[in-house]
Amino acid sequence: MKKALIVWGGWDGHDPERVAAVFSNILREHQFEVEVANTLDAFADAEKLLGLDLIVPVWTMGEISETYVNHVSAAVQAGTGLAGCHGGMCDSFRNNVDWQFMTGGQWVAHPGNDGVEYKVEITNSSSPIVAGISDFTVTSEQYYLHVDPAVEVLATTRFPVADGPHRLNKAVDMPVVWTKRWGLGRVYYNSLGHQATIVELPPVKELMARGLLWAAEGKQQVQ
Repeated sequence: MKKALIVWGGWDGHDPERVAAVFSNILREHQFEVEVANTLDAFADAEKLLGLDLIVPVWTMGEISETYVNHVSAAVQAGTGLAGCHGGMCDSFRNNVDWQFMTGGQWVAHPGNDGVEYKVEITNSSSPIVAGISDFTVTSEQYYLHVDPAVEVLATTRFPVADGPHRLNKAVDMPVVWTKRWGLGRVYYNSLGHQATIVELPPVKELMARGLLWAAEGKQQVQ
């Protein structure tokens, strides 16, 4: 049985406990043994993390010790998957560039704030994560991120939609869903998921389920 650790907390505005529950239900439906913790001390046991198939951070902002980041990084480099969404993974610890390097990006803005209607466009990819999924529209925060050029982009959204100082730049296609490698581990990120209601939308939930499973399956590939 695969083992997953979900760690939730940080800013309450992102509904971390409920989002963590959605992820937990997905994983348990796929016969994972799931531990859910609401403290960063869940990252204290480096050996335990090395034995996991998947780590799922659901933690927006706050601060984390370099030791805990090193523990997570070492586990992922050894093959443990890392997967998450929205600010729960790529706006977790703004002062820790090691975390940002590992996850593949960092939130910097959401022009128009919550309630922006925008299109998510699936890229032409051989990845099973997006197979058979069509473009869709969502009304939520549209994340503008600084993104690692090494990621494999699986879905994008076009900026600008909402007004802002970025509008006079040329239009850009911002990554929404991506994967990358960190050592031997698989990393998956989806910028959708402002609250649990967004994660529960059928295309978003399907993308998250596939991403969680894909990241966790990497452990078996290195054994």
